[in-house]
Amino acid sequence: MLQGAVFLEAIDQLAETAWKDIAPPTQMLGCIVAGEGVKRRVEEQIDLASNWNIEPRWVNATANAAGVINGYEHPNRLGADRWVALIGARHHILRTGTRRPALVVMVGTAVTVDALDADGRFLGGLILPGFGLMLRALEMGTAGLKVPTGEVLDFPANTSDALMSGGANAIAGAVDRMYRRLSAKTASEPALIMTGGAAVKLAPITEHSFETIDTLIFEGLLQLQMQRCL
Repeated sequence: MLQGAVFLEAIDQLAETAWKDIAPPTQMLGCIVAGEGVKRRVEEQIDLASNWNIEPRWVNATANAAGVINGYEHPNRLGADRWVALIGARHHILRTGTRRPALVVMVGTAVTVDALDADGRFLGGLILPGFGLMLRALEMGTAGLKVPTGEVLDFPANTSDALMSGGANAIAGAVDRMYRRLSAKTASEPALIMTGGAAVKLAPITEHSFETIDTLIFEGLLQLQMQRCL
C-alpha cells in the first residue's frame, strides 16, 4: 500500500509533485478539519492531477458507522478526525482478537483524549491545547518567555525545558485522569492508543502501556470505505 505525507504548505503543488507518478485512483475518501479553504485547495489539485477522473468524498461524523456508536450529544458536531480515529482504533483492537475499551489520544495542534467502551460506543472525550498552542499562549501573555523549544525532563533547570515539560505534563495528566475514569466505568484496563505528529513528545512520560499508530486515521478511512459507511 502506497503511503506518504506532505506539509500543509505544499498542498498547492500536489498535482505536479507527490501525485504526479501515482496511478489514477478510482475513488477518493478524505477527512479534513482544516476548513473549507484547505478543502477547496485539495479539490483543485485533484482536478489538476493528470488522468484523475474522481469525485472526492469527505467524511462527516454520523450516529454510527463501521461498528462504532457515536455518543456525542450532537453526533454530527464531532470532529471528523476524532470520529475516523475512533473507528480506526476500534478495528485495530478487534484485529487483536480482544474486546476491550480504548482511550484514543491524538496529539497535534490540539490534543483530544477520547473514550471508547468495549462495545464500540464513544462515551465522550477531552479537547485541550497542543504543545504549540500552550507555548504561544505563554509567550503572548507573559513578558520574556519567548525562548527556544526545550526538552521534556523530570526536573527542568531552564525556562525552555520548563515550558516544554509543563505542557507535556499537563497533557499527560489529562490522559492519566481520563484513563482512570474509563477504567473505573468499564471495570477493565483500556488500550491506550496514541497518534499524531507530536505524540512522540508525550510518550516518554506516559505512565500506562500504550501503542503508537501513526496511520490511525487512515485505518479508520479504510474501514469506512470497505464498509461503505459514509
